[in-house]
Amino acid sequence: MRYIPHTDADKEVMLKALGIDSVDPLFEDIPEAARLDRPLQLPDALSEMELQQHLFQLASQNLSVDQAVSYLGGGFYDRFIPAAIAQLVERGEFLTAYTPYQPELSQGTLASIFEFQTMIASLTGMYAAQASMYDGASSVGEAAFLAMAHTRRSTLIVSKTLMPDSQQVVRTYVAARQGAVLEAETLEDLEQLLASHDVAGVIWQYPDVFGHISNLPAVIDLAHQYGALAIVSSDPVALALLRPPGEFGADVVVGEGQPLGNRLNYGGPAFGYFAVTEPLVRKIPGRLVGKTVDHQGRRGFVLTLQAREQHIRREKATSNICSNHSLNALQATIYMALLGPEGLRDVASLSVNKAHYLANKLEQLGLPLVNPHEPFLYEFAVKVPKSISDLNQHLLSRGIIGGFDMGQWSAQWQGYWQLAVTEKRSKGEMDQFVEEVKQWMSR
Repeated sequence: MRYIPHTDADKEVMLKALGIDSVDPLFEDIPEAARLDRPLQLPDALSEMELQQHLFQLASQNLSVDQAVSYLGGGFYDRFIPAAIAQLVERGEFLTAYTPYQPELSQGTLASIFEFQTMIASLTGMYAAQASMYDGASSVGEAAFLAMAHTRRSTLIVSKTLMPDSQQVVRTYVAARQGAVLEAETLEDLEQLLASHDVAGVIWQYPDVFGHISNLPAVIDLAHQYGALAIVSSDPVALALLRPPGEFGADVVVGEGQPLGNRLNYGGPAFGYFAVTEPLVRKIPGRLVGKTVDHQGRRGFVLTLQAREQHIRREKATSNICSNHSLNALQATIYMALLGPEGLRDVASLSVNKAHYLANKLEQLGLPLVNPHEPFLYEFAVKVPKSISDLNQHLLSRGIIGGFDMGQWSAQWQGYWQLAVTEKRSKGEMDQFVEEVKQWMSR
């Protein structure tokens, strides 16, 4: 069947109903200069076999983490994904599910979202989580909006070590509402800015872009002293080991969900998560699924606390996010259910042990850690004396995807090489990595 399956007979019936002889009158309102006066320059159609061969040829030009050993991080991580996840999410009930506005037809979808929300709330130590966001950066941006609406203030403070993509999104969001974004690098910076501005919210990364575990309780306490909301952006796998931000008094916890059972997918799609305290639950963006009972007393699930129409109120809306990434969130739900709390802790612990092994080996080569006295989990940065771009090219020629050149994010970070180590990396792979770095340094 062709993509547009109308036969000539179908077209004749429609044209007759419209009282016209061709489709040309339908385009009369479009200026002739804007109309295409020739057929589209498209290649000839391919057979299914030819198309499959063509797509494989295109795909072979990419290098995936299944073909190379990756040490990239910065919010997206090459983690092991159990085979059961793909099998389960490809079930038709999940793969083709539509927006669950009719609860009587959507109990399966709603139940899976409710499970996801419960798991995220538990992981973050918060009162409630919503159905998922588009990605981690948009979660941070929406948290900024929530803080502005809740406090009726228009200034946000972000930590300098907040993930750069999140910073960019926050600045774009806040500028659209005529707000301001300030940057703090230390607790002293933070206190000075809080004391001199009416601040809606403080956004802090935990762990930060260097992998460091910041003094989060002090950040949250300072924010609250000045009437600002404390917003924390966290890698969810790290929260399997760290005390959750909710226990420190965070008002909003957000983050990128890709590390929970989602592939890298060349940067997306994945999902963001968003969790809040009880006083903020009615201001949470996107969808929220609640548990209830029907008229017979049976357990059921519904979208709750929000009217669909509020999302189309433009600038007056709580949020314009009126959808979610259910399939990606489902992958995370299955991943967390398969691993359980202990399994997720094991994943994080393995990553920590391997990262510290690699960091020690690189220090022995003469690549010192950035801020070596700061504790870190499975992501860290080292100082490289020569071109990081050249180093990464050398590694790539050996089938290794090296770390990120942090100088691309900030001139202050020139020569800083960000590396992430997950549970997938073996001792042999890391030893080879160190040997290749050693060879490059000796050139």
